[in-house]
Amino acid sequence: MFRIPLGAAACVAVGAALTANAAEPTRRAGDIEQIIVTASPFSSDPNKIATIVGQITRDEILRHGGSNLADVLDEVPGVSGTSFAAGASRPVIRGFDANRVRILENGVGSFDVSDVGPDHGVPIDPLSALKIEVVRGAATLRFGSQAIGGVVNAINNRVPLELPAQDLAAEATASYGTGADNIQGSGMVDGKAGNIAFHADGFVRHTGDYSVPGGVQSNSYFRGHGVAGGGSAFFGDNSRAGAAVVHYGAKYGIPGEDTFIDMRQTKGVFGSSLALDAGALTTLNIDGGYADYKHSEKDPTSNNAVLATFIDKEWDSRAEALFGSFGPFASAALGVQVQHKDFSALGEGEDYLAPTTTASAAGFAFAEAGLSSKLRLQVGARIERVTVDGTPASDIDVRRVFTPTSGAAGLVFDAAEGVTLGLTATTAARAPGQTELFARGPHDGPATFETGDPTLSMERANSLEATLRWHYSGIEFEGAAWAAKFNNYIYGRLTGQTCDEDGICAPDDTGELKEMFYEQRDATFRGLEGKVTATLYQAPAGAVAALVIADVVRASFRGAGDVPRIPPYHVGGGLAWNSERFDASFMLKYTGMQNNVGAFETPTKGFASVDAQVAWRPFSDKDVEVSLVGHNLTDRIQRNAIALNKDDVVLPGRDIRVVLRAAF
Repeated sequence: MFRIPLGAAACVAVGAALTANAAEPTRRAGDIEQIIVTASPFSSDPNKIATIVGQITRDEILRHGGSNLADVLDEVPGVSGTSFAAGASRPVIRGFDANRVRILENGVGSFDVSDVGPDHGVPIDPLSALKIEVVRGAATLRFGSQAIGGVVNAINNRVPLELPAQDLAAEATASYGTGADNIQGSGMVDGKAGNIAFHADGFVRHTGDYSVPGGVQSNSYFRGHGVAGGGSAFFGDNSRAGAAVVHYGAKYGIPGEDTFIDMRQTKGVFGSSLALDAGALTTLNIDGGYADYKHSEKDPTSNNAVLATFIDKEWDSRAEALFGSFGPFASAALGVQVQHKDFSALGEGEDYLAPTTTASAAGFAFAEAGLSSKLRLQVGARIERVTVDGTPASDIDVRRVFTPTSGAAGLVFDAAEGVTLGLTATTAARAPGQTELFARGPHDGPATFETGDPTLSMERANSLEATLRWHYSGIEFEGAAWAAKFNNYIYGRLTGQTCDEDGICAPDDTGELKEMFYEQRDATFRGLEGKVTATLYQAPAGAVAALVIADVVRASFRGAGDVPRIPPYHVGGGLAWNSERFDASFMLKYTGMQNNVGAFETPTKGFASVDAQVAWRPFSDKDVEVSLVGHNLTDRIQRNAIALNKDDVVLPGRDIRVVLRAAF
């Protein structure tokens, strides 16, 4: 397995070229092949998929050191984060967030309330993941209408997918960072006993308030821990069944305020794959889970008094049957998915959102066909039934029932040796979420007074995406151009007024809360993304690689006006030296200014960030690595254009981390 440094965090594809003449290090506990898992139930080859899949490996996760998924995805083109707090930064894909991006763990929902408010974290710590994938296109229809903007899937081995090669293997990591007095560690064990594979992992993370240029960002600390254990039994011919229990806990401050969030989640997950070989039907996969989630928002100035409590009891289950060749299709998948979510809030939280119940049942299909030796067709479809029960500001209970239907078709064309073209057309519908329908008052975390609209209709996005992959003589390019036209796009509109806790609003800044209404307008999104990696020098002693990444998205309402909270453009580049014993790299990334802001939003200035790392493996016969990683080395002031608290909160300043990793 090739080790990819932080400075080349997005250049997974260059690994094969750089390791052609390099010795392969010992395989670690928890390592998995660099293949596509989420984007297709059949093919693991990224060049056989119409859209481009972003990937972050285990090495990159550990060297980055972020406390949330968005932190470790910030060098994937087209992906950013809400960065509301150290413990709450949800991934944003092409300007889509919250109810349009599904966060998954091994293909099953994350079971949280991060779509209810930007101050609510996702209870999946990067330290528990082996890799993370970002998926768009036809394959997202397999995961729900809430994935209209994309899927982020954190992949781990908690329910083992195969018997490990070794009877017992382990990994341990530890690190210290200067920017927030950050101490963290993790451990992972995989093993087998006969036909039983088992897995256990745990992590702990402790950070203080992070430093910013000229000072410290108050109340930005994070404390987190987690533990998980699971196993799978393997039987018959390539069949398995397994389960795992996972616990996650975190406490983190809300920057710019005094309050902090105390979060707990316990969940059980299961997974199975049955080899049937019944004619065209080859495999049946069944996965699912149930979680009990709770977080309390507390005031440390009043003896940690609980101000609000958010509770989510949720389950998600899916079954997918895989078929071999039949009729015009080379392969096909048919599946069903059933989800149920009971949400409730206590204390001040009930003023914001009364209890809601969301239930959905769906059927989906995905198929591939070879139209010629060079041209492949991929199609997907989904029909869903969504029921949402809640109580809006009128205090009259409301039930809304929606039937989103979606479809996608993609073409993959091998135009020449090393050149692959992709074209995907999608029409996707999404039912409004609970907050968009039933929000009814003050939400102290983001400092908004929100009002939902229980009469909202479904939104629909008709999109077209073209991709190009080009591999030639040590140079690799991946790029995409895309556009999406939304009918009835749902968004939170700021009015320019401020309100008090009782909803008394005025056209000035005397209130503590910004007034926001959920409304619908037609909108158009379009964007470009690209990544280039190049091998500049290669020798038995090592290799030098270059990386360039860029992305831009523009979103406007039909007629006039800009869609609020859209990320600015990004462009970056760097160099990396990789060898058997020693790696070094740097990355310079520029985030552009954002002047195309929604009504009553403030523009943000552009900024540059410089990251660098060195890594040393002192032993040829032992898998031990010591690395030194630096973020924002120029210590520049940075503000996130899509964060609701961007006017009050600055992103972390300079941070230098020492990371120790050992595998046994």
